Amino acid sequence: MEIAIVLALLVFAIVLFWKELFSVDITTLLLLMALIILGILTPDEAFSGFSTDIIIILASVFIMSGALQRTGLVDALGGLLLRFSGKSEGWLLFLMMALVGTVSAFMNNTTITALFIAPVIGLAKKKKINPSRLLMPLAFASILGGTCTLIGTSTNVAVSGYIKNVGLEPIGLFEITPVGLIFLGTGIAYMMLVGRRLVPDYKDESLTKEYEIREYLSEIIVLENSHLIGQRVFESDLAKMEFQILAIIRGKKKMIPTRSMRIQMGDILIVKGKVEDLLKVKKTAGIEIKPEFKLDDPALQSEDIKIAEVLIPPNSDLIGCTLKESDFRQKYGLTALALYRHGHSLREKIRTVHLRMGDLLLVQGPPDRIAQVKAGSNISLLEELDPSLYRKRKGLVVMTLFGIAILIGGMGWLPLSVTILGAAIGTILTKCIRVEEAYEFIDWRLLILIGGMTAFGTAMQKTGAAEWLAHNIVYFLGPLGPRGVMAGFFILTIFLTQPMSNAAAALVVLPVAMSAAYEMGVDQRSFAISIMLAASVSLITPLEPSCILVYGPGKYRFSDFVKNGLGLTVILCVLIYFLVPAFWPFYPDKKNVITPASIAQPAVNGR
Repeated sequence: MEIAIVLALLVFAIVLFWKELFSVDITTLLLLMALIILGILTPDEAFSGFSTDIIIILASVFIMSGALQRTGLVDALGGLLLRFSGKSEGWLLFLMMALVGTVSAFMNNTTITALFIAPVIGLAKKKKINPSRLLMPLAFASILGGTCTLIGTSTNVAVSGYIKNVGLEPIGLFEITPVGLIFLGTGIAYMMLVGRRLVPDYKDESLTKEYEIREYLSEIIVLENSHLIGQRVFESDLAKMEFQILAIIRGKKKMIPTRSMRIQMGDILIVKGKVEDLLKVKKTAGIEIKPEFKLDDPALQSEDIKIAEVLIPPNSDLIGCTLKESDFRQKYGLTALALYRHGHSLREKIRTVHLRMGDLLLVQGPPDRIAQVKAGSNISLLEELDPSLYRKRKGLVVMTLFGIAILIGGMGWLPLSVTILGAAIGTILTKCIRVEEAYEFIDWRLLILIGGMTAFGTAMQKTGAAEWLAHNIVYFLGPLGPRGVMAGFFILTIFLTQPMSNAAAALVVLPVAMSAAYEMGVDQRSFAISIMLAASVSLITPLEPSCILVYGPGKYRFSDFVKNGLGLTVILCVLIYFLVPAFWPFYPDKKNVITPASIAQPAVNGR
């Protein structure tokens, strides 16, 4: 009965992750509560995943990534690419992927993708290349670079934490580096030789045209007998009819509406709304609609008003909120004109759309308020490359602290969690980043996901669900030998990474795979490594977080990732099939074979 309950909860969790009915952290916490209430896990077992040093490592890496962004170091690196890339698109592609892959080896790959999007778009514009030519390779490079070290991606850290809890040696900081470098090199070679011909070349058009908002914009003149006169802009009859007043032209001055501003006679209101509602407004006394009014980028801009694109990054507090709930206009002083998501421009009632990671917003506002976006962590400004933002002294401090932490942790002189945490604290003490900003850059949803899914793996082992699944998988795939069984597990992992996060998919498959390895008498570490790598090389769809982030800015279609990612994923699967047994042999090793009983009772806090 317990096995049936755990497997039913697993299916239920996968469906929730896939449908995105709740955020991943809420789904994970609901899963933990169900396990406790049903008596599968004790509270100590359910929450043990949050008490490991893995959580400290991940939080510290997020803080270091935030400090990297604050110092403008990424823009400076973009400036170096611009200087050394010459006129060759191929050479630029190679240097960009090599640089991003190298940085991603030591920072969370999703965060690195978010940091590099704006500089790469700026680089493309300066080179007169459409951004779509570079953004997909950027995502692929960050994903593959994450396989080079333990801290390159949260999935690696999560898998290492799980196998440590069940009694195996944790994965070393550079243990997977040789295989990771082969993966990264293979990815770069593939994109240079094959991928370049498959990457789409979508023209970088006018912002308003890309968001398809022209037919929804109109210009309304307030006449002397209009009942709108004296009404507050946001409480006016137009606002009640779901019209969004984007700007007010009063005399020769164009203004952005504020909460206290009132409509005056003679005002020209630039409004956005449904076409059918605009027809109804024509019947309203006291206003006049200019016929066939069309707007382009210059019409929405002036010396005092600009438009820009902003991206919702992975650690944004806006994720899951609507523009209305977050008081977006009041908080940022910007008006959201349109929202772009997965190839679809959402233009109607965008204030009520729940925002997701990777969403693009077309915003309008004063230049100083747009500039302030770059200093925040909730939205990321997509603008031209500006190497002048680099603060050299603080950038060198961040890199020095991080380098020392990697050296000491890699040599084993101190635990990696201690050295990375020390570096994160150092960036705060040296004022490279403020304490408040440090907390903002931590992706708390991801930490809850990893801690909770680690506990779910414990439930699968404790109830025997993992052993039952492993026995059946070995029964059917056993004739193919250890390689065949391992291949079955890492292909399953790649399949699960489509609806689920990489870390969640790996932690779901990991307990079953380790039980299967024990049943076959082979090294469980090799199976664990193969699943960890497989969770990071699924490039077939834009559902991987790094791919989601470039999907909107690159104006890609779903099929673009299938064309490019399928071939590369197949090649990387072949590499896993042959390289993992070569570096982590299947031959039984006493210290790397853990009995089902010990897996069912994982160590807590290293004990």
